[in-house]
Amino acid sequence: MIIVNEQEKVFHLNNGRISYLFYVMESGQLGHLYFGRALNPEGSYLHMVEKAHRPMTTYITEGDLYTSYEHLRQEYPCYGTSDYRYPALEIQGGDGSRICKPEYQRYEIFHGKKLLSGLPATYVEDESEASTIEIFMWDPVRSLEVILSYSIFRDVDAVARSVRFVNHGKESVFINSAMSMSVDLPDAGFQSVQLSGSWARERHIHVRDLQPGISAVSSMRGNSSHQHNPFLALKRKSTTELSGEAYGFSLVYSGNFLAQTEVDNYQVLRVMMGINPFGFQWKLDPETDFTTPEAIMVYSGDGLNGMSRQFHRLYRSRLARGYWRDRERPILINNWEATQFNYVGDDLILFAAKAKECGIELFVLDDGWFGARDDDRHGLGDWHANTQKLPNGIEGLAEKIEALGMKFGLWFEPEMVNRDSDFFRSHPDYIIATPNRSTSHGRNQFVLDFSRREVVDAIYEQMYELLSKAKISYIKWDMNRSISECYSEAYPADQQGEIFHRYILGVYDLHERLIQAFPSLLIESCSSGGGRFDAGMLYYAPQGWVSDNSDAVERLKIQYGTSLVYPISCMGAHVSACPNEQVGRRTPIETRGNVACTGAFGYELDLNRLSSEEIEIVKKQIAFYKENRRLIAEGNFYRLCSPFETNFAAWETAAPDRQRAIVTVTRILSEINGPYRRLPLCGLLAEQKYHIESRFLSYDAYGDELMQYGLMLEDKSSGQVIDGSGGCQDFLSVLYEITAI
Repeated sequence: MIIVNEQEKVFHLNNGRISYLFYVMESGQLGHLYFGRALNPEGSYLHMVEKAHRPMTTYITEGDLYTSYEHLRQEYPCYGTSDYRYPALEIQGGDGSRICKPEYQRYEIFHGKKLLSGLPATYVEDESEASTIEIFMWDPVRSLEVILSYSIFRDVDAVARSVRFVNHGKESVFINSAMSMSVDLPDAGFQSVQLSGSWARERHIHVRDLQPGISAVSSMRGNSSHQHNPFLALKRKSTTELSGEAYGFSLVYSGNFLAQTEVDNYQVLRVMMGINPFGFQWKLDPETDFTTPEAIMVYSGDGLNGMSRQFHRLYRSRLARGYWRDRERPILINNWEATQFNYVGDDLILFAAKAKECGIELFVLDDGWFGARDDDRHGLGDWHANTQKLPNGIEGLAEKIEALGMKFGLWFEPEMVNRDSDFFRSHPDYIIATPNRSTSHGRNQFVLDFSRREVVDAIYEQMYELLSKAKISYIKWDMNRSISECYSEAYPADQQGEIFHRYILGVYDLHERLIQAFPSLLIESCSSGGGRFDAGMLYYAPQGWVSDNSDAVERLKIQYGTSLVYPISCMGAHVSACPNEQVGRRTPIETRGNVACTGAFGYELDLNRLSSEEIEIVKKQIAFYKENRRLIAEGNFYRLCSPFETNFAAWETAAPDRQRAIVTVTRILSEINGPYRRLPLCGLLAEQKYHIESRFLSYDAYGDELMQYGLMLEDKSSGQVIDGSGGCQDFLSVLYEITAI
């Protein structure tokens, strides 16, 4: 999948569907040629290099008025040697100079793909699944080796990129900026698509036209954040969900990030992604190395849906890993919204027993079970049972839950501590805090300094002690505040720029140790909901709590946006109580179930408070999900109607063999005497006959009709309701089952 034209020094990554081409310039820098639909591997492509004499330009070589880095498309640009755009790399030497000019030395090609030490990354299970080329660059002034890694996948239209730096010199250098990827596209005729929002409204889709200058999304919070996701897409203005060009860029990282586009004065578009340079500096001592997080680049000629399916396929099967990657996820019930801190052991047994009666498989005990924890001001860091609430401890409660025929799960917030805790009193120096400055709090808690090995060890020992004694099958890993006053007492002044990144490496290390010790443990990532819902966490936790907002109507936008890059199998989505805790909205329990079943399904309410009619609905929802959860997790997902643009949200999951599909249609606000509606479907066989079944509809149709004319929607608002059957209330959702005959 990697072709090298030795004479022209052109490198061509090609899997038969996409091509990625770059070359070695005469100066030794790397230039970019092409990224898009596959080109002929036999072709010669150096004619794609465009040069012209431009006024007010700085040129590389005296006498050459055509070659300037400012006007050449590059692969990994540096600042200060005739390119005035934002660089991918900035190295500072002991003399204060920030000029760096790595030059091409050699390349290596191998089958498969390397793992990244201490970092999450995509992987392969067979060497034939990917091919990798490493380009070795050398800066002779700094004795700095820069190794650019590119992997192309056989079955997914994606390229994975990362960079490794090795200091072979005698003096330390400082890495001030090191992007995971940079690419200069030949034109800027795109719209950018980003996933932005805030707590409880994460990953809303925002689209804007690119203009000359800088456009960026980023985080400086120490976590990838509720505000912006480490993802960026580019689409042509004519691109839709199902047709047209789209590029996707995703960072496999959970800390501070930058995803940036820059349109220059000649409409060349530079896209960069990596660790946010703000607040970052890495001291690279002699004979040490540094590796950037991995960035994934996807190209689709089949619209945004096509882009999403490439990410879904890769992240579901070659980023998520371990025991739970391919297994059916248990249906869970979490007690938080039902009880918050106010419970005792006997209450929990009654709570779980009712859940078992309905068919739920996993009971999760949320916050409040440990230390002196009756509110959010006490106990964080003391990971031992509160025996006033749980007289028999976690071990005793877990045994009782297991005796009911359910699995038991537990909430942790390992990265945080309250001042009022035994752990803090023993280790007041273990938090992130700047000397002689006040320390901010969030949710009355402080951030433990996970850049320090001894801090991670102390938390690991507590968690290991509990997990090794009690029958715990699942943990919900929460993180309820961002980092402020970032400073570590364990590092000297010239390494304080490393703390944000070292913190995330510590988080990854704790995850990895727990996974190795308890390989069948299911970890669900949570960060006050969706504040660290990123590809980096997916490597350790195969599912994540999408948002603290469990309202079904709000979840339409949140889950719709999340699906742009993240697979359905990783989205924790639950049915919550009514009226909803976050927004006070009342929605039918059918709607709450239909929206939540597009994900890792569960409940956030006390089933003992439901009516007998509602309990029967819950039992049917659970039975339906059990029957279809493999299809929901592994099927091809299609966004059909956007809640950002219409009064409806609609999506479809189709089986890979196209024999079955599930379609969810939700009307947000009621209408009266509305039009008849049809919804064109995707992913079916044109010549196959299917049976369509919903609450009120039942008919047969061929795949071509369903994809061209569309699925006829069950919609009582088309006309005047005169039969008393209802169907015109707000927030109505209908689920359609499409089955091959």
